Amino acid sequence: MQRILKELIKSSPNNEITYEQYMNTVLYHKEKGYYMKNEEKVGKKGDFITTSNISDVFGKLFASIFHKLIMLEKIAPFICEIGGGNGRFARAVLDELHNTYSDTYQKITYIMVETSPYHRRLQQELLPIGKKVIQFQSLDEAKKNFPIFNGILFSNELFDAFPVRVIEKKDDSIYEVKITLNKDDQLCEILEPLADKRIMHYLDCTKIALVNGQRFEAPLSMLTYLDELNDFLGNVVAFTVDYGYTNEEWMEPARRKGSLRGYYKHHLINNPLEYPGSMDLTTHIHFDTLISNGTKYGLEFVKKLRQDEFLLAAGILTFLQDNFDSNPFSEKSKQNRAIRSLIMDGGMSTTFHVLIQQKNSKINWDHVFHGK
Repeated sequence: MQRILKELIKSSPNNEITYEQYMNTVLYHKEKGYYMKNEEKVGKKGDFITTSNISDVFGKLFASIFHKLIMLEKIAPFICEIGGGNGRFARAVLDELHNTYSDTYQKITYIMVETSPYHRRLQQELLPIGKKVIQFQSLDEAKKNFPIFNGILFSNELFDAFPVRVIEKKDDSIYEVKITLNKDDQLCEILEPLADKRIMHYLDCTKIALVNGQRFEAPLSMLTYLDELNDFLGNVVAFTVDYGYTNEEWMEPARRKGSLRGYYKHHLINNPLEYPGSMDLTTHIHFDTLISNGTKYGLEFVKKLRQDEFLLAAGILTFLQDNFDSNPFSEKSKQNRAIRSLIMDGGMSTTFHVLIQQKNSKINWDHVFHGK
């Protein structure tokens, strides 16, 4: 990966690249990119953990919501998960629909859009591909088969892995943070006067005012993807699960260093230039942008809840089981512990949010959250 990056830098104007180019390379290079390699990324042996990998109860809960949307609110029986990773969430949803809501299970088609060949292979080992599940390697490929998608759109930690442009305000001027090679031929950062008008336009539109010494990530690639997603969506309900900030939160003093960081073997790494190609890179997403961009395209904002609040509202406590089993490793014990970890103060759910949007659909959300 070092060789690939150095060749890219040396072939680029002024021998420098943007952070977006860097992230695209270290995360998505077709052979050496972090997400593309045949290595475990999620769980104990990986670099990070997701909610759906803590327990299947997360997928079970969403299965009950999907069931109500399809059977009670008459949403088309198609579920599209973008960036489904190892497929564990989809498996939990499908198992719960099969075991508890068999009529709904008979109706549905589950669509997986996943760029990583490694994760697609894991999905093939876990899911009934070609029967209940259709697999695509890109949104463009999905569009060829489903020009207009009607149904339920779901993503969990999708946008936090999108490449970003990094800027910094210094001496009352805004610079772009770029990557070059130092005299020892090692990766290093360099500040260049901001020349990309799209980034200035983004700051103007969001009314985000940086202070001297503040770093900020501009999500231009997310905006491009949302544009591509728009003409795919017909009558839909969309769930976005991720961690991020509002525009107001981005301007708080605690955000002065930005949010770009790495995760390597479950350790947070502040320097994103370390372990290129072997480390996950992530940023907090821009929720207000996701909401306003959706509104522009007719994707109406419904609500944004902290994940623990969402789980409680959706009925996660109904999955708690009476447990008199003295074995702490029994399935009942493990599920009960997982539920508590998902809703307790200070747990990972307090840092995540669930954003709900709808397009060309009028849903009775009280019915969905509190109905049978």
